[in-house]
Amino acid sequence: MKAIFLGPPGAGKGTQAKMLAADQSVPHISTGDMLREAVAKKTPTGLKAKSYMDAGELVPNDVIIAVVLERLQADDCKRGYLLDGFPRSIEQAKALDGKNQSPDVVVYFDVDEETVVERLSKRRTCKRCGAIYHLTYMPPKQEGKCDKCGGELFHRSDDQPEAIRERLRVYRKETAELVDYYRGAGVLTEIPASGDVEEIHQGVVKALGLGGESDS
Repeated sequence: MKAIFLGPPGAGKGTQAKMLAADQSVPHISTGDMLREAVAKKTPTGLKAKSYMDAGELVPNDVIIAVVLERLQADDCKRGYLLDGFPRSIEQAKALDGKNQSPDVVVYFDVDEETVVERLSKRRTCKRCGAIYHLTYMPPKQEGKCDKCGGELFHRSDDQPEAIRERLRVYRKETAELVDYYRGAGVLTEIPASGDVEEIHQGVVKALGLGGESDS
């Protein structure tokens, strides 16, 4: 199973990808994870990406594509994978197609703007270890303190309501053509993503035709 999860920030695609990857024993791969892994392993593309990251610059599209394609050659991807956060453009999608990595299915998480703002504006992040909490769905045991390391929790600037709305505007502009691209290829399936985690998970399982195989 080669699957791509698409959706705006706060749609829950990362959470769902982790759940499904564990159930199906395939890797959940996000763009951020790939970049960090490539840098840590000092691969040629990882070193190239690091030079931009160290300078505080955006990693160029061709380098991102190279990092992704490099990651997909790893042994753990032979049975399939779940891509989260990539591709973000038609160019990136065509790069996958050109390397025989076309997805079997693309799941688009459809969620309204107000739900996204509510979800993300209540996130809190640990300053020390980076763990993420949610004031409604996954609150810390002690207010303002990380359960894992005791670090201080803070409200990230990009999780402020106006910043979230701007992120959504950028996302819609970037990905509108991509959704149409995969719809035209006959591999796109859309699921409502405004419910709770388990409801969305059942929608994903149904969309992928997994039946009861991924129940846990």
